[in-house]
Amino acid sequence: MELRHLRYFVAVADEKNFTRAAQRLHIAQPPLSRQIQQLEEELEVELIEKGTRPVKLTEAGAFFHVHAQELLAKVAELKSMTRRVGKIERSLSIGFVASTLYGLLPRIIREYREQHPEVDVALHEMTTMQQIQALKDGVIDVGFGRVKSEDPNIRRIVLRDERLVIALPASHPRAASSDPMSLLDLQSETLLVYPKTPRPSFADLVLSVLSERAIVPHKIIEVRELQIAIGLVAAGHGMAVVPESVQGMRRDDVVYRPLTDRQAVSPVMFSVRKLDQSEELQDMLAAIYAIYDASGISYIRETL
Repeated sequence: MELRHLRYFVAVADEKNFTRAAQRLHIAQPPLSRQIQQLEEELEVELIEKGTRPVKLTEAGAFFHVHAQELLAKVAELKSMTRRVGKIERSLSIGFVASTLYGLLPRIIREYREQHPEVDVALHEMTTMQQIQALKDGVIDVGFGRVKSEDPNIRRIVLRDERLVIALPASHPRAASSDPMSLLDLQSETLLVYPKTPRPSFADLVLSVLSERAIVPHKIIEVRELQIAIGLVAAGHGMAVVPESVQGMRRDDVVYRPLTDRQAVSPVMFSVRKLDQSEELQDMLAAIYAIYDASGISYIRETL
């Protein structure tokens, strides 16, 4: 049994579909199916129930999936840490969701670079869920995301809970008032949520906030990304619920109103591989807390 067998099986189990798994692995579907068959023959047990759509794991398959994920995560971590030890230069690869660029992340990265010029910093825009996979694959070393999820191989620190606000067209009757709005105001409106894929995402966080309060908007439109949502708000196509740090976008034709519900928040999370306690990550976390302190932002301090 080789590592590629584990990667192939985990991809199929995650995607619950051979075609999508093959696309994720950048291989053709027939070779993927043969590799899974070889793995089952070597283990002398069925891992996937035959003829099921979507793919359904057997009891043995579910057991193998959990432990295969752990092994692959440890391999990625070993690979990343060994590279750091073996290199004279230091590096840090960062994944981030687009909305964090409107908050303190640019300042955090700028000041980290100024304080640690010896570290080569690389940036990758990706969704929170893509960050989780990229961490396990060793593609990135840290992720800044917004969607809560559980993975035994990933350590997640909630840096802060950012309040949500409503973005509405400047031409909307409510735009003339500076008063806070209620989530109930969305019941008669078209709500724009993002991103459309992959899920779960920030769209699901917003819909969950509304569902918990039994609020159903008149119409829901899913769009690909934040910029499209705000652009459509500006065009008068609906409203959007966004993090308060986004309020600088299109101030000429989009108005932002705070919410009366102070519990409507979006977490900003710092994600790393579970056992990774490298100097680069420690320094990054220290830079974050220093900037939060200087900005007077309330947060819960945690260490790696």
